[in-house]
Amino acid sequence: MSRVPGWLGRLGAGLTEMSERLDERRAEVEKDHAEPAASAAPEPADAPADAPADTPADPPAETAPAARRTAQPSGPRPDPAEAVPWGVRVAAEAGWRLLVLAGTVWVLMRVISAVQLVVFAFVIALLVTALLQPTVARLTRRGVPRGPATALTAISGFVVIGLMGWFVSWQVMENIDTLSTQIQSGIDDLRNWLLKSPFHVTDKQINQIAKNLREAIGANADQITSAGLEGVQVIVEALTGILLVFFSTLFLLYDGKRIWEWFLKLVPAAARPGVAGAGPRAWRTLTAYVRGTVLVALIDAIFIGIGIYFLDVPMAVPLAVFIFLFSFIPLVGAVASGALAVIVALVTQGVFTALMTLVVVLAVQQIEGHVLQPFILGRAVRVHPLAVVLTVAAGGMVAGIGGAVVAVPLVAVTNTVVGYLRQYSLEMQQRDSAGSEDEPAEENAKDPAHQG
Repeated sequence: MSRVPGWLGRLGAGLTEMSERLDERRAEVEKDHAEPAASAAPEPADAPADAPADTPADPPAETAPAARRTAQPSGPRPDPAEAVPWGVRVAAEAGWRLLVLAGTVWVLMRVISAVQLVVFAFVIALLVTALLQPTVARLTRRGVPRGPATALTAISGFVVIGLMGWFVSWQVMENIDTLSTQIQSGIDDLRNWLLKSPFHVTDKQINQIAKNLREAIGANADQITSAGLEGVQVIVEALTGILLVFFSTLFLLYDGKRIWEWFLKLVPAAARPGVAGAGPRAWRTLTAYVRGTVLVALIDAIFIGIGIYFLDVPMAVPLAVFIFLFSFIPLVGAVASGALAVIVALVTQGVFTALMTLVVVLAVQQIEGHVLQPFILGRAVRVHPLAVVLTVAAGGMVAGIGGAVVAVPLVAVTNTVVGYLRQYSLEMQQRDSAGSEDEPAEENAKDPAHQG
């Protein structure tokens, strides 16, 4: 215990000495800063002319480094945003906004994928409503109450769709045995033709191809079985979707106007007039698209069906129905349905009939693409072919066949809405500018100094 006070004394003496050294160093630094400032000060105007000659004009040599350190330019530093080039700032502003939009679209897609069945059912109901709504309007104009007119139109439309599906299934089941025999005979004829063709295909190569196909089917037997087991779930989802489409169509046909008015209440008040004007135009575009597509698909199915019927291709009527349904998928549907007809003609009637079927399909599709679609659909729903291809591909990748079906009408409606909103914004700007120009004239008219 006797050594503790001595240790504390030495520690206090050391701290005292360190403090004195820091005070001396601080005094030296302040002196170095003060002397250059005094030497750099301007000479007073009333200084006597006979000032001593030995007055030093320059700071001492030992204070020159300190003077150089204090000679830096003073003033506020520039804003960091102003130091960034204009192009980089514009790119950054656009970049974070694009990131926000991309995040919003991603979240929206996730939500839609979670309720995909409901979304597709509602979209299909919109398409069916656009097709059936003119019939309801025609019946109401003739004095039929809106409720019975809606029920009669909706039930008739779904009965026609159901009869088409039943007819296709019935034709396929009725001709399945004959078709399998014709397919086997056609495969044998195709094999003989390949052996005698100038392609130098040998019997060994054909047998190897058949063996590879059998092995591929055997290797994927588990997947085929699981797909068959999942068919029950698919059937349940399909029935649920059909019910949703039916009831959604009923309510849209009967109460579509009030549903639209309720939707407008959710839109901000500032944007409500523009959205209220864009809605009817979007609906007219959708109605024109659905009507035109149905008419074009019907013409394709009739003429291609007549052509393959006279070429004696089996199941000409079911193939025509398939062509009608596939025509709702732009570009891709026409190619797929035409390829199906050509394949059936090839395996049942031979190469010549398949070539003639291909000629019929291509001729009808060329007339459709260059005459029917521009004339029936019109300019209001015209979309560039590149946009159609990219839209159908994107819709198919995101949501399969359903996405490919609804992609093009969605783009057509979006194009109409964006064009109208752009024109509406320009008109509002012109109106505001005209109003601001008229305000001074009105104020001058109210001012007594400018009257008389």
